[in-house]
Amino acid sequence: MMSSISEQVTQIQASLPPSVRLIAVTKQMPTEVIRAAYAAGIRDFGENRIQEAAAKQAQLQDLPDITWHFIGHLQTNKAKKALELFDWIHSVDNLKLAQRLDELAQQLGVEPKVCLQVKILPDPNKSGWTVPELLTDLPALDLCKNLQIQGLMTIPPFGLDNAEILYVFNSTCKLAKEIAEKPWSHIQMNELSMGMSGDYQLAVQAGATMIRLGTILFGKRT
Repeated sequence: MMSSISEQVTQIQASLPPSVRLIAVTKQMPTEVIRAAYAAGIRDFGENRIQEAAAKQAQLQDLPDITWHFIGHLQTNKAKKALELFDWIHSVDNLKLAQRLDELAQQLGVEPKVCLQVKILPDPNKSGWTVPELLTDLPALDLCKNLQIQGLMTIPPFGLDNAEILYVFNSTCKLAKEIAEKPWSHIQMNELSMGMSGDYQLAVQAGATMIRLGTILFGKRT
């Protein structure tokens, strides 16, 4: 399995433009898998559960140059722990959470990089701002001076065809450009975190700068 991870990483990295960062999603995967991906050159790892990530990080302290990305739904009561463990939080999905992270970041003396999670199409199964909600909340988000707001994150609803998925990704890219036109103090739109194992090629086509890949690198989770 470990040699196949190396082959997959090499193959996918070779197909990506240099502007795209590959985040290996290692939720429910043992630390040996992380080590194999690390040996293949991956330095960005994504986890979606605080407790699981904490346990893995404790076992991987000999790999100091890993960048950890939180990609799951973050409850406000876990915000402090997320800031202690992760360099990036991709899934800031409402104003209350952003303001809480900002407050805690100031207390902890950290400046986490974050993405704002947006829903281009209605999806009852996912968190995130609708486009009108996000545009309304931007002035309040711009006051979160301890957060480095880097861009947008999106996950298309399940069951779309390729044209619909591409529409979601292109619309996210267009929204980021629209937001970037305003003179914000603490909001940047340099990053688009979008695309997973089944649709990352469409995401790259639409301008993704970070893709989150799990199954295609490591196989199905048990």
